[in-house]
Amino acid sequence: MLNADLHCHSKVSDGTLAPSEVAQLAFEAGVDLWALTDHDEIGGQREARAAAEALGMRYVSGVEISITWANRTVHIVGLNINPDNPTLIDGLAATRGGRAARAQLMSDQLAAAGIPGAYEGALRFVGNPDLISRTHFARFLVEIGKCASVSDVFAKYLSEGRPGYVPHRWATLQDAVQWIRGAGGIAVVAHPGRYKFTPLEFGALFDQFRDLGGEAIEVVTGSHTPEQYREYADVARQYGFLASRGSDFHGPTESRALLGKLPALPDDLTPVWSRWQ
Repeated sequence: MLNADLHCHSKVSDGTLAPSEVAQLAFEAGVDLWALTDHDEIGGQREARAAAEALGMRYVSGVEISITWANRTVHIVGLNINPDNPTLIDGLAATRGGRAARAQLMSDQLAAAGIPGAYEGALRFVGNPDLISRTHFARFLVEIGKCASVSDVFAKYLSEGRPGYVPHRWATLQDAVQWIRGAGGIAVVAHPGRYKFTPLEFGALFDQFRDLGGEAIEVVTGSHTPEQYREYADVARQYGFLASRGSDFHGPTESRALLGKLPALPDDLTPVWSRWQ
């Protein structure tokens, strides 16, 4: 099987490495087809493509768009997009716009919980100030010894109902799919196993996504268990979705899966990259 890794992040959003450094790791891991999919940001695309092509690795431009659906955050990946599309650029800029105010509220709530200076501390880990996120706060809390790992910080401080959690209203599902399709790309539901929806809600999400022109779903991803590989392979079959594969890599010490090291997609699914071969 083609070793495709179509979901990962650089320090342009909440990863720890530059786009060219992620490209080098992907190449060393034997990745044949790679996409950088930073959160709500395409500023790393030129560097990523240049690095991939210099290494002889195939590249498709990507992005991961944050949306609000049923009052919860869902991520939609766009693959093989045109990163110079004006509507996509403007839409992502609008989506990023509320992050600074949200971050300040998070800092205020953490201070009330006995952790002062979290905003300034988080900024030390930010590569792009427009994209300050919960992950940057988590790295600061690990640095000062509040928790042993980023995942521990999310569990104790930054998830819903915890002291530092501040909800944010992102783009809509319709926005994300239209921006991706308008930029010539394919819309993909990212890591569905992470969302705490009921079966009825999942059905509504997948129905609406397909009706809007969404075409693919991540089946094999670093955010899924082997049981979820099988579960979302069945969803792909049921809805006729193309199947995608990606590590959701953020950095060598923070990711559940390393670049290019995931299992293959089931043989009977149609991979999303079949559109580009």
